[in-house]
Amino acid sequence: MRTFIGRTREMAALEAAYASERTEFLPVYGRRRVGKSELLLHFLEGKQGLYFLGKRSTPQLQIEEFLEIAASAFGQPLLAEAKVTDWRRALDLVLKHRPKAGKLVLVLDEFQWTAKASPELPSLLQGICDSNSRGNNDLMLIVCGSYMGFMEREVLGEESPLYGRRTGQILLQPFSFREAAGFHPSLSVSDKAMIHFLCGGIPFYLRFFDPGKSIGMNIRDNFLNEFAALHREVDFLLREELKELGKYHAILTALATGSKSPRQIASLTGIPERSLYYYIEHLIGLRYVAKRCPLTDSVSSRSTRLETRDALFRFWFRFVYPNMSFISQMGPEKSYQELIKPHLSSYWGRCFEHLCREALPALYEAEGVSAGFEIGEYWDKHVQIDLVGLRMDNSTDLGECKWGTASSAGALEKELERKKRLYPNTRNASIRLRAFTRKMPRGVSQASPVSWHALEALYEL
Repeated sequence: MRTFIGRTREMAALEAAYASERTEFLPVYGRRRVGKSELLLHFLEGKQGLYFLGKRSTPQLQIEEFLEIAASAFGQPLLAEAKVTDWRRALDLVLKHRPKAGKLVLVLDEFQWTAKASPELPSLLQGICDSNSRGNNDLMLIVCGSYMGFMEREVLGEESPLYGRRTGQILLQPFSFREAAGFHPSLSVSDKAMIHFLCGGIPFYLRFFDPGKSIGMNIRDNFLNEFAALHREVDFLLREELKELGKYHAILTALATGSKSPRQIASLTGIPERSLYYYIEHLIGLRYVAKRCPLTDSVSSRSTRLETRDALFRFWFRFVYPNMSFISQMGPEKSYQELIKPHLSSYWGRCFEHLCREALPALYEAEGVSAGFEIGEYWDKHVQIDLVGLRMDNSTDLGECKWGTASSAGALEKELERKKRLYPNTRNASIRLRAFTRKMPRGVSQASPVSWHALEALYEL
């Protein structure tokens, strides 16, 4: 059995619900591959529980499988032989024949498929929640799904029969860069960071990376080998969730290769700008794309940029998808050496900016900052600032992020001072300058006006 990593807060929330003296209904949702099923199966260990995985199948076949699983879990073989054709009867039978002592945990995973085949199911679960809340408080119902729009609309939304019944919820997020490091504890912090730049915090992807191989070999083996799971992972995900794949592929390729505005994307893809917003909103809803604005206390909406939010999507559309023919003809090694390796340093640099912005809240906590804050970046036609921390205590942090070797500490400090003068500090906030580097450069003075943060220190927060 492989080691379960992280999810301390989520496990604590589930255990608290299990220990309560009331009926619990918890929706658990998040993007695909983020580890929802693994979390719930780990939580079920040692508990009286029933786990059912929904499928793209007919209602009758799903009901039969549900009763078979219940028969095995409860030691009630007659359940598997019951002639049942509807979910109401199936649920009633299972709840009637469940063990009497203790709280039952009923997990309906990939709920979107079960509910699509049987639209009456949310109303039936509503009835179970209502009847148990008035009497026996010995049920913990968990519905889990990967389709964010479905879960937010059909389970959490006001029009759902289940609206108002939840006693909690878990939106499972990808691991932070520090949590993801737990998958490869023996590696250097630079290698841990580069794996995070490739996989984000998605545990399914992180487990493919072999700590006994170099980053280059892992890229070759996992992305450029046509038989590897990650070689077409992005394509498979999009096919499951979207139609008109050609347009989505074109938009994501444009984003990965530097287009940032709808106008630029429309020009590159040939999709009319007016039609483009429909596709972009779908990608934003799936958490694959995000909108960004320059962070200051006064922003024009015309300054909005789009970017690929998901790390694997960002890498795949930058290096793999546009080069499928070359990779197929020339093989993994030549493709890596010619198409990817020469561009990795600059690619890592942009990814490092994301990591530094992710690290800033932990820095604030370590420094005792108690005020609220927003984190982002800033740009206009005169300046690009990698990191901005806009704090509610009338302080602002401006940061420069350098993955490559900094020419000198003094040069980077001068660059930050120049950017400070160009930043529109209209609220006259106190400005603190920060430099983030992979390794601490020589010549950093203790009297420096800049706070220096090396990658290793960020992992130790």
